[in-house]
Amino acid sequence: MKSSGKNSASRTRPESCQREAVAALPPLNLFMELTVSDILQLTGRRALVTGGTKGIGAAVAGRLRSAGATVLITARKRPGDRSSPDLFVAADITTAQGCAAVADAVNKQLGGIDIIVHVVGGSSAPVGGFAVLDDGEWIRALDLNLFPAVRLDRALLPIMVGQGSGVIIHVTSIQRQLPLPEATIAYAAAKAALANYSKGLSKEVSPKGVRVVRVSPGWVETEAAIGLVNELAKANGLDHDGARKALMASLGGIPIGRPARPEEVADLIAFLASPRSASITGTEYVIDGGTIPTA
Repeated sequence: MKSSGKNSASRTRPESCQREAVAALPPLNLFMELTVSDILQLTGRRALVTGGTKGIGAAVAGRLRSAGATVLITARKRPGDRSSPDLFVAADITTAQGCAAVADAVNKQLGGIDIIVHVVGGSSAPVGGFAVLDDGEWIRALDLNLFPAVRLDRALLPIMVGQGSGVIIHVTSIQRQLPLPEATIAYAAAKAALANYSKGLSKEVSPKGVRVVRVSPGWVETEAAIGLVNELAKANGLDHDGARKALMASLGGIPIGRPARPEEVADLIAFLASPRSASITGTEYVIDGGTIPTA
């Protein structure tokens, strides 16, 4: 039986629409020619990355640079084998004087600031729980994990507010929610303070054009983390893989079966620093492979 004209048109219309949609797409070679700088739109942006010579900091600096930003990195001393094209300032930012030196370098070497990524942090506290942490350990935890961000923001935020734009990213930790009391309770408390400070700052400066965002990593497999696994393996008579699994188990497990990689954290931070995230402020992004067991 011959189909009616109406039914025939209804059958061919989807195919016709599909052909029109495909014809409207840009040529495939245009997508292939897009670079990271095209996508993230960071060309010409000036960025400061603390702790930028290794681990997450080095990965962040590299990602921002590849996206077109001019990057100034900080560390206590310049690595002997340093080959990065990034600008550099040697400073101990656990002190007020060190933060002042970095702020001065930002003005002299960058001529202003558009992006600040606070990566520096960590813990060297002894194991043994709460009782072994004296006042000195608590002060060291705050000096490393809270005060550098507070002091540098205080020095550099006026530039961002004056130009009506800027992004500040505070790298916190899932330990602010999931503290490990055996050795890092002071570190966890300092990171919780950093997160609270960051949220409060976002409410004050976001109306002035400055976005403030938090990134909260779980266990990230940096060189330092690999060294820790090797130490645990040696101390407990395990091979590297066994010690790695034991450390993941101590965190309650990582559902994806592995730690995050520094480059993965850097990709998230670069996106949040870019104009692609123009409506994102005052919130936290967890990148922990599913370690935190609750929503």
